[in-house]
Amino acid sequence: MGCVCGKGDRRSSPVNRRGSERASVTVTVSSGAVVSGNVVRLGKERARAETEKNRRHTGDFGPPERRRPHSESQQGWPSWLMAVAGDAIRDWTPRRANTFEKLDKIGQGTYSNVYKARDLLTGKIVALKKVRFDNLEPESVKFMAREILVLRKLDHPNVIKLEGLVTSRMSCSLYLVFEYMEHDLAGLAACQGVKFSEPQVKCYMKQLLSGLEHCHNNGVLHRDIKGSNLLIDNDGILKIADFGLATFYDPGLKQPMTSRVVTLWYRPPELLLGATYYGVGVDLWSAGCILAELLAGKPIMPGRTEVEQLHKIFKLCGSPSEEYWKKSKLPNATLFKPQQPYKRCIAETFKDFPSSSLPLIETLLSIDPDNRGTATAALNSEFFNTEPYACEPSSLPKYPPSKEMDVKLREEEARRQRGLSGKANAVDGAKRVRHRDRAGRAIPAPEANAEIQTNLD
Repeated sequence: MGCVCGKGDRRSSPVNRRGSERASVTVTVSSGAVVSGNVVRLGKERARAETEKNRRHTGDFGPPERRRPHSESQQGWPSWLMAVAGDAIRDWTPRRANTFEKLDKIGQGTYSNVYKARDLLTGKIVALKKVRFDNLEPESVKFMAREILVLRKLDHPNVIKLEGLVTSRMSCSLYLVFEYMEHDLAGLAACQGVKFSEPQVKCYMKQLLSGLEHCHNNGVLHRDIKGSNLLIDNDGILKIADFGLATFYDPGLKQPMTSRVVTLWYRPPELLLGATYYGVGVDLWSAGCILAELLAGKPIMPGRTEVEQLHKIFKLCGSPSEEYWKKSKLPNATLFKPQQPYKRCIAETFKDFPSSSLPLIETLLSIDPDNRGTATAALNSEFFNTEPYACEPSSLPKYPPSKEMDVKLREEEARRQRGLSGKANAVDGAKRVRHRDRAGRAIPAPEANAEIQTNLD
């Protein structure tokens, strides 16, 4: 058989005689085979096109160095996304929506919905986060692009992994593809009969702080640590998720950032007081709230307003010292400064907690963020080095799928049932049912996203 090779006879072969004489080209052949230059070129182009088609279909995001550079139209990204978020999606190729099957809605936020879905190409169950845009406003797209950039920078067992993006040239929406996780910490904690043991609490907190350590070491602030953003799979692995409010930061570079981040119950006092210069302390405060919540079995400071939240913080953690007020120069200091100082009472309030946990809670819930330390220091604290030690994730109990959204749905159903009961019974009887049911009800945390500013740094 003849083949194209580097050696052999050079022959001139007229091609497409019906066309014109300019089709005559010189090619290299072996064993007497004559191969048209046009045929070789067309064959290569056809093979290249077929390869590109297969790569797009399968969503191969493989190493960019193995791929030829493509124009924006060849990559398949919509122009509005390339114009604003080109850096975030560089070297990636979009998947198509018709290669996924939505199975169920598992989460909802101010700017996004999350679905459980099946990847039709692999059969794998994934989570699809659909991002909504405000009329394709550049600021909204930049906001989403930053989340993608953050996720692409992070790579840790306790941080959720971005597996791909779904859109098309004509699409006005974007899906982020993540590995599917069966639970979130808020959903598990709200399940009836679930009370975490000390080794289990240590296991979850160790994973949370390990993930935060990785984020902070890579210059990322999460800015919305709460139970519903801590996902857990059936192997007990915890992963920090939802980086929609995350930002890059440099501790050596003072750059103002918005204070309108972090869900209210987990928001540190400096943000409530309007701080625009802050660091890892905002995430560590939230982690301290989570630790105390896991040990107490309920949120420790569920404020309804910012004023009430600050009041709860001061009652538990004490009011800031005069030195702190002078040093911080916070915008809302005069507005929220208590008229009389509050005494710190964490040890008394949580006297039933394991004794080794109290120093760590005291540190993480320091009013002054400079005193909260680091995630690394927290991991080396007495709490994790005292028996009983953290259990292995694989030894954690197996729970049925449970997320915070499931809690909300159960609450809605309970309200509906109470409404039906109220119609059937006397008014005073219905009131007694509502009052009795309210006492032990788990209340989902409010959304942080509802309070963010349009220009979020």
